[in-house]
Amino acid sequence: MAYKIITYSVYAVFLLLILLGGKFAGFKKFHDDFMDLEVTKAVRGIAAIGVILHHISQEQDFQEAGVISLFVNIGFLFVSIFFFCSGYGLVKSLKTKPDYLNGFFRRRLSVLIVPYYVSIVLYTIFYFATGTRFAPVQWITNTLGVTLVNSYCWYVIVISILYVLFYLVYKHIKNDKIRLTIVIAFIILLGVIFSFNGHFAWWSGKNNWWLRGYDPTWWKQQYVFWFSGEWWVNSAIAFWLGLIFATYEEKIVAWFKKLYWLKLLGVLVLAFGTMVLTFWSQNKFGYWTEWSGNGPGILNKFITLLLQFPFVIFFVMFVFLLMMKFHSSNPVTRFFGKISLETYMMNLMAITFCRNLARFMPVNTWQYKTAYIVSVIALTIALGLLYKLINSFFINLIKKPKKQ
Repeated sequence: MAYKIITYSVYAVFLLLILLGGKFAGFKKFHDDFMDLEVTKAVRGIAAIGVILHHISQEQDFQEAGVISLFVNIGFLFVSIFFFCSGYGLVKSLKTKPDYLNGFFRRRLSVLIVPYYVSIVLYTIFYFATGTRFAPVQWITNTLGVTLVNSYCWYVIVISILYVLFYLVYKHIKNDKIRLTIVIAFIILLGVIFSFNGHFAWWSGKNNWWLRGYDPTWWKQQYVFWFSGEWWVNSAIAFWLGLIFATYEEKIVAWFKKLYWLKLLGVLVLAFGTMVLTFWSQNKFGYWTEWSGNGPGILNKFITLLLQFPFVIFFVMFVFLLMMKFHSSNPVTRFFGKISLETYMMNLMAITFCRNLARFMPVNTWQYKTAYIVSVIALTIALGLLYKLINSFFINLIKKPKKQ
């Protein structure tokens, strides 16, 4: 009973944050500002909170107790909001800012590359201080960033790659349809890379060697190499959707305003239908095919990914179409929107540190679950603000113009 109280309390607070400060345009009117920066910042804040709860819900003792289990398998939906907003923002900036692509790497990638390597330093210090040990070669690869000392860093890597792709495509190609075709083809290519990589180095030995005893060699394990895990790619399709929406925004918005409620219902039905398709494909084919005894199952992974893409697309469409009628913004969501990247990057450190609460109380108690949720959120915020301060210092050094 206590676990249910915790679970429903978290659900209620999360729903309250979505509704608090909400504005309904009316049945016949629409919000013209539903894609403004302040509004999307609040949406990103909601997504950032959702990601934190998703990570908490994936802790083993939380899954065994079924606490906030709704968040276990929907992390990719929250991340898809970030991808969509990034794609949308790039095209809007390109349209409204003269010579936007000049100095693009210095502006855009500096705010990603700097946090990536600052994160590496902070996590290296953290793990060393807490007694975690890595193989000598892994210390080097972690420091270079070619393997992940912070497994949540994957998002920064993927979005940086997509930023580079955007620059190359939109700098040299003027036809929007060709641009969008290249982007979607590249995202599918990233899906192929994941499908081959799987979740660990399955290719390093005899077929199904991992079923006969997991190899402790560090580079054969999960969360080590880039594009090992479906989370690297299954929400990236929303970036492409953001590009499309920004490119044809006026036409898309005008089309949806006609018979809006019917079309919104249609998108909701499609989102539900593709959600069912996603669950079916994961049971029928699956991402974790290494454990089926039939080898790596590369094709199964790829089919599952392709069948999950439509769910991401229609979910994001539904969210932003709904915002044409209703959107909310409150101090909490705006605050998290401002530090969404920072909380995302430091969340693993907070989670790892707060596991030490188990020294003071049994993990199978409601007191532990409550203390853990509150502690992780509070520490994530604190570390995120510190991380933001450090990043700002180094980013400003990079952006500071040289004296003549």
